[in-house]
Amino acid sequence: MNSSFFKLNRSFFLILFFFGCNYKTKNLELNKIEIETTNLQEGMVWVENKVFLQGAKESDTYAMHREMPSHKVKTDGFFIDETEVTNKQFKVFVDATNYKTVAEREIDWEIMKKNLPPNTPKPHDSILQPGSLIFNENIDVIPNMKNYGLWWTWKIGANWKHPEGFNSSIEEKDNFPVVHIALEDALAYCKWANRRLPTEAEWEAAALGKNTSTIYTWGNDLNKLNKNANTWQGIFPVFNSSEDGFSYIAPVKSYPSNSIGLYDMIGNVWELTSDLFNPNYYKELDTSNIINNPKGADKSFSPNNTFGVENVMKGGSFLCHASYCASFRISAKMGVSQDSGSDHMGFRTVVTKEMLAYKKKNTLHNREL
Repeated sequence: MNSSFFKLNRSFFLILFFFGCNYKTKNLELNKIEIETTNLQEGMVWVENKVFLQGAKESDTYAMHREMPSHKVKTDGFFIDETEVTNKQFKVFVDATNYKTVAEREIDWEIMKKNLPPNTPKPHDSILQPGSLIFNENIDVIPNMKNYGLWWTWKIGANWKHPEGFNSSIEEKDNFPVVHIALEDALAYCKWANRRLPTEAEWEAAALGKNTSTIYTWGNDLNKLNKNANTWQGIFPVFNSSEDGFSYIAPVKSYPSNSIGLYDMIGNVWELTSDLFNPNYYKELDTSNIINNPKGADKSFSPNNTFGVENVMKGGSFLCHASYCASFRISAKMGVSQDSGSDHMGFRTVVTKEMLAYKKKNTLHNREL
């Protein structure tokens, strides 16, 4: 297994392409509102308060240093989307707001170069066009598995509506995860929907379901992977035998849910979290006591992307294989540049009872005015 960091950096790959690559209750009315918000939210699953083991499990032979040491954390209860946000759901948001994603916007070189090494030459204007990263399906051989740029390519015209470029579409793909979503896009959706991104700890709590220390969402048996998740089988990245039923991205709910009714927490597409990525974060924690509702590292750090800011993404994708990242595990994580999206990364959202109560109280207050 290659333990090098797998990064998705929009700026880096464009250059590579060019050069060769408290709220606090105060009255009985609000108490009533909070009680009402415990009711199930449509399309979401309630995750109970829980204490669990975050990070690499002792028996996990694929565990990486950035997942260590494991440590006990406590998360308060929250609702989480039962699936990744779908094309259909994202389209409702776009239709309501006329929002344009990062991948659809004209590229501002003055902004982009801030995430690149000093004195990086400006690409030709014909290259500096709206687009995103897609998996390069036309690969026959990989001479160096450390050079992940060989199986990624910058595709002009690729975005959430055109996942593979101008000539592709999401027609008849309403129930597929929305992809080519950068952090800014996910946060805009969250603001509109009165949601937020999960923390890494919340994401792991949800993925574990009723369990507290398993490697996978279904338990500890790797042999059940193909029946439970959309990942890569065969020889990565040149041949996918599709033993799990799909060669690439799959519709949501194509595989069984975990023990609390959540789908695709492993495989299909990576999922953004609100935590900043720092491979040293766990090592710097005080693990002598249970950590309550951790929010992640204070500062982003990535040895392979010293000029950009990265967030943690979780869950792995249809590209995950044991020979490379083996990120089909709950504790697995990677960093993704905040300005970057791709065809194997999406997101799901969470909401707390406090957030719902606050919104309902404001709605009632506005009606009284």
